[in-house]
Amino acid sequence: MPEVPADLCAQVDAALREDIGSGDVTAPLVPAAQQVRGALITRENAVLCGRPWANETFRRLDERVRLTWHAHDGDALSASQVVFDIAGPARPVLTGERTALNFLQLLSATATAARAFVDAVAGTGCRVLDTRKTLPGLRTAQKYAVRCGGGDNHRMGLYDRVLIKENHIAAAGSITQAIAAARHSAPGISVEVEVETLAEFTEALEARPDIIMLDEFSHADMKTAVARNQARGRQVLLEASGSVSLQSVRAIAETGVDFVSVGALTKHVRAVDLSMRLDFSGG
Repeated sequence: MPEVPADLCAQVDAALREDIGSGDVTAPLVPAAQQVRGALITRENAVLCGRPWANETFRRLDERVRLTWHAHDGDALSASQVVFDIAGPARPVLTGERTALNFLQLLSATATAARAFVDAVAGTGCRVLDTRKTLPGLRTAQKYAVRCGGGDNHRMGLYDRVLIKENHIAAAGSITQAIAAARHSAPGISVEVEVETLAEFTEALEARPDIIMLDEFSHADMKTAVARNQARGRQVLLEASGSVSLQSVRAIAETGVDFVSVGALTKHVRAVDLSMRLDFSGG
């Protein structure tokens, strides 16, 4: 299982503050001594992700709430499968239910999408990457989910990789000058440059960044770029980007690129359908 993000607790705290505010005014309708049991069930096939967030949500509210998990993050779930059993005081269970499910539905959706793309390129040697197109405040959570789905993370933010795009090139004067400036201003940090034509690719290849992103290249041009790079001993890594879908990703991967980045993994997520069923008859 991937390493849990360092800011997980801060994400849970923010989510609980957002939902509870000055206090849950509905929970007091339930007797303070009321106990509850229940289960979380998935209504569709999915890849589970978000266990640590759900655990932390209920731990923050009442450590007497117990979750018994039947799957790990990264495991495939089948429709109608029980994800976890829950037991404890009813009030904190009801207060934390929505926050816990919000994390699980979102992160499982991201992991499920990532797994679909990873499966689609299986055997090609191409790796599926996410992007920075994440929900504000939940980037590390969604990138964790991508890893649970078998994908890899692109840069985490603006601080851990130079990514030279069209506006940077325009300001620097050329691709060559932009790469040289990046090497000077951020020594020791990986440098990537985005190109939109084979002519730009050739210039970038001469300047030797670490990675060249082929933006909206045709499959034929991707193959040409791969061949030119191979002729030079594969001196850079190649990443395909732009208009990537589940239907097109296999053909892109088969051009020989090293990576394909997919913004939809984190941007176009549809929450996994989960249902919490509670039984109050036990106490």
